[in-house]
Amino acid sequence: MTRVIAKSPQEKRVLNRLLQNIGYEVMPFKSAVSKVLADVPTEVPLTITATGGKGLGPTLSAAVELTQKGYTVAPHIPARLVAGPEELDQIVTRLEEAAVDRIFIVAGDAEKPVGIFNDALDLLEALSERGHRFSNIGIGGYPEGHALLPDEKINKAIRDKAPFADRVLTQICFNSDTFLKWGSRLKGEGIDLPIFVGMPGPVSRQKLMRISAGLGLGQSANFLKKQQNMFWRFFSPAGYTPTKLIRGLIQDLAKFDTAITGFHIFTFNDLARTEAWRRDLIEQTK
Repeated sequence: MTRVIAKSPQEKRVLNRLLQNIGYEVMPFKSAVSKVLADVPTEVPLTITATGGKGLGPTLSAAVELTQKGYTVAPHIPARLVAGPEELDQIVTRLEEAAVDRIFIVAGDAEKPVGIFNDALDLLEALSERGHRFSNIGIGGYPEGHALLPDEKINKAIRDKAPFADRVLTQICFNSDTFLKWGSRLKGEGIDLPIFVGMPGPVSRQKLMRISAGLGLGQSANFLKKQQNMFWRFFSPAGYTPTKLIRGLIQDLAKFDTAITGFHIFTFNDLARTEAWRRDLIEQTK
């Protein structure tokens, strides 16, 4: 049983609203689709990461298959893994033909781009020029900045990308106050896209050890490599749950003018545990 997070009627309402807008991030390992089908109801939206060593193939295949099974799915498309407009056209055509109507565009962590797209804005502009039928385009947000880029560049990037996007999915952050102040700053700058705050779900120490052995497989694994302070924090004997983070958000959200709308859960494919945790939180809102 998850520790009580919502302790008043107002907090229960806030928690309920955020849980109505929860999504899971999934890594496209061989077992991913079967795990989703076994453990995740179709009403939970999904994003599918792109694996650094295997290209976009597994991501697109998983997105298409899960869409055909009734899920709402957004594949990650890292700009640096797309060679150019011709490959972008092939990707978009495949997704549209499969009725995948969401997409999540990031720069990607490849040191060198495989083609002409260097960052997410390049790909967003090319997608806009081509035309598409996606109903929702997601972009990344970095409440604590980026390990490889100065804050000024990160801040400019989200301002430039916002006109092409429909929502912001953030990277992992452990501090509710950081989320709230960052979200308030964006709103003050006129960026009012819905924000889905990124956090790990309940993850066991054993699961994290297995994931860490394959660092570089995807962005939600890469963060462990880049953020060593997070890495050691995760490897506590009990693993990790975002109880404290969510508690801080629901306590203080009303004090800030933000577009924080929901949760973006990095599941590390521990889907059964994540789904049991989500259901337990829903019970707390009643």
